[in-house]
Amino acid sequence: MGYGIDYINGVIAVKEKSLLGEKILRFPTMTQEEVKRALRDSGFGSAGGGEDPVRAEEEALDAFIREYAPTEADKIYFLAPRDFHNMKALYKAERLGADPAPMLGPEGLKKIGELKELVAAKRPPVPDLPEGATGAEIGAAFDRAEFAYLLRACRRRSPLKRFLEERADRTNLLTAFRAGDRARAEALYTEGGTLGKETLAVLFSEDAEKRERAFAGTPYAAFYAACLRAGKPPFTEAERMLARFEKEWFREKRFCLEGREPFLYYVLRRRAEIGDVRTALVCLGAGVPPGEIEKRLSGGVK
Repeated sequence: MGYGIDYINGVIAVKEKSLLGEKILRFPTMTQEEVKRALRDSGFGSAGGGEDPVRAEEEALDAFIREYAPTEADKIYFLAPRDFHNMKALYKAERLGADPAPMLGPEGLKKIGELKELVAAKRPPVPDLPEGATGAEIGAAFDRAEFAYLLRACRRRSPLKRFLEERADRTNLLTAFRAGDRARAEALYTEGGTLGKETLAVLFSEDAEKRERAFAGTPYAAFYAACLRAGKPPFTEAERMLARFEKEWFREKRFCLEGREPFLYYVLRRRAEIGDVRTALVCLGAGVPPGEIEKRLSGGVK
């Protein structure tokens, strides 16, 4: 059933009380068992019986999105990317003759069986790819198909359309740095943003000063600077900025959210927290130093 926006925002007001908040800041200095205990005490992942609190909380949030998304566009924005991830995994597994199970993520809007049928029949939105496509080319083709699908679905839903355009721009900037040359960057280019191929070509200019000044005064200045600082993989800081830019947009106006905005902000914050919990647990299990763990957190606290 559909719910009115006032009712949805009331549900969110209650759920916000279960956000982990500043507790996450303490996780890097705790043991893995201490973190798990803190999560249990907070009710994090309780729906899963404690077996895998991260996956349980992820599934619980997806169920919340399915039931309470104010519009179909909101539901598609958050859940359709899961379908594209799984279609890409199924496609690669088919090409490699491998078991797709380890590569599959949570289900989105469609069941895995439905996606298998789409991939086997090569029906849209599965991209049409040549037989010899590389892993990077397959990934880029599915990314382009995902952006095109989301843009169509969210074209009348602000600020989702804006987020998609900015995500495409940031993705293309990061892709260009990873590619290392203009031809490869353009081959992996994702349509849907505001930065065209000619604009991005400045990254490969022989004029160092021109490269340094590129994107100054634009919404991408800080993101571009992070890519420049890294220079080559891994682009950890830039990837973290890409993962959280939507949430940061809401955080800056968090005291004057209205209409459907509280739903978007809550989902983005909860997803950031889930990502931070996963990162903390994996890093603690691998013996990563606290300072390094802190650097890898997405900023889900705010």
